[in-house]
Amino acid sequence: MQTELTKSKLNPTDFSGKVDGKEVKMYVLSNKNGLEATVINYGAKIVSLSVPDKNGQLTDVVLGHNNLNEYLNSEEPYFGAVCGRTGNRIAKGKFTLDGTTYELAINNGPNNLHGGLKGFNAVVWDAKQTDHQTLELTYLSKDGEEGFPGNLNVKMIYKLTDDNSFDIDYEATTDKATILNLTNHSYFNLSGEGDPTINDHILVMHASSYLPTDDTAIPYGKAEPVKGTPFDFTIPHTIGERIEDDFEQLHFGKGYDHTMVLDKKEGELALAVECFSPKSGIQMNISTTEPGVQIYTGNWMTGNFEGKHGHRYPMRAAVCFETQHFPDSINKPEYPSVILRPGETFKSKTVHRFTIKK
Repeated sequence: MQTELTKSKLNPTDFSGKVDGKEVKMYVLSNKNGLEATVINYGAKIVSLSVPDKNGQLTDVVLGHNNLNEYLNSEEPYFGAVCGRTGNRIAKGKFTLDGTTYELAINNGPNNLHGGLKGFNAVVWDAKQTDHQTLELTYLSKDGEEGFPGNLNVKMIYKLTDDNSFDIDYEATTDKATILNLTNHSYFNLSGEGDPTINDHILVMHASSYLPTDDTAIPYGKAEPVKGTPFDFTIPHTIGERIEDDFEQLHFGKGYDHTMVLDKKEGELALAVECFSPKSGIQMNISTTEPGVQIYTGNWMTGNFEGKHGHRYPMRAAVCFETQHFPDSINKPEYPSVILRPGETFKSKTVHRFTIKK
């Protein structure tokens, strides 16, 4: 019997297999308006997210791969994935918590990135599709995994709602004090994955300050105003308009790869990002309870490999908006805390809402 292809023209059987002795498969979510999201439980990765463009054509707006094997061997291991235990960087892979110093893998220059050598992006999550719009993903990260303390129970709900939002709800508990900074690392191109650039996307970010970093992408500490810099997206600019400016912070990351400090109360679900493709007419508004958004403009993408449907993904063929706490927070007490203790429940929500703008 032939398997029916998804609306994004992927074959779900190509994503079936075993990793670390656990079954991996594709889950397909759809809403009443015909939107579709596909997810695999390896890394809890969003493989495709198909939303209508200005002509009513379904357009897949996230980059990814054609099958499980390509994900397992990807040059871009964070495509669509959840990053944890700690998304983003920890300076020198070291932190001290309650008098104990922990050493983590160094996997990004001199720093720890996205949870280490085998972060949440590279493990198999337990998945349960509760209805055609909702997927529940759970994972037990054992005490000592990747050097982090505590048995951490994580639950995420992916939901494709009838108001054309893709929602992510995060929840976690621990039996020992630990640190946690979860984020999703989808690579978006609102003109459609396979379009060569996001430089023409018009962007507004509700952030009047950002975190400048050293040349290893670790923030110095203090937030700086965006006013008068290429980081000012408080009024609309295209992403590419100032990305090549002679500005030290852009040189360090070959473009944008920085945390924007959101103008909102911590824990409040508020609008953070408005991004629009003039080609497709697709507008994505991101709201989050998190204090920051890391904007990453695909500066290190090479176009060396084929992604979905033979498409190549060159430098700046996508933009990531990683809603999260700040990088290196555990080593910067002035930042919002990433410490989770027994008896507490970590909760976070991010909403990606898709509309058409003429």
